[in-house]
Amino acid sequence: MLIQKLRLRRGWSQEQLAELSGLSVRTIQRLERGQPGSLESMKALAAVFEVDLERLKESAVDAPNPKDVSPEEALALAHVRRVKSFYIHLSQYLIVIAVLAAVNVVSHPGVWWFVWPALGWGLAVAVHAVSVFDILPFLNGAWERREVEKRLGRRL
Repeated sequence: MLIQKLRLRRGWSQEQLAELSGLSVRTIQRLERGQPGSLESMKALAAVFEVDLERLKESAVDAPNPKDVSPEEALALAHVRRVKSFYIHLSQYLIVIAVLAAVNVVSHPGVWWFVWPALGWGLAVAVHAVSVFDILPFLNGAWERREVEKRLGRRL
């Protein structure tokens, strides 16, 4: 978690960190999830971040230290991951539907069959957007907290 925090403080993407450190993006992703890294990988990251190698190794192996990540940061990181997954989903949708439309126009120009997968998948993308961007007030985190508090009898 410290690796991700250090990366985000500098405003780097995983791709930028991979390029600066000479590691693969996949290795950066693994290390940010808390999986152990090789000594060479940890040395490269310690040099890029200009931190002590021992501190970086300990934080990568141990569970995240509460001093390293505040609850607000953890929530913000989780939200950023959800937004990123939505944009990846949206990009996949646009690319695949564009390819299907091209295939449709070339193979059967009079029948617009690509519309059906576009509508079905488009609905899934819309639902994903609703959940990520808290568009509906009864599906967001504040509503969940209120319901939990009410269920526990703390607030009526």
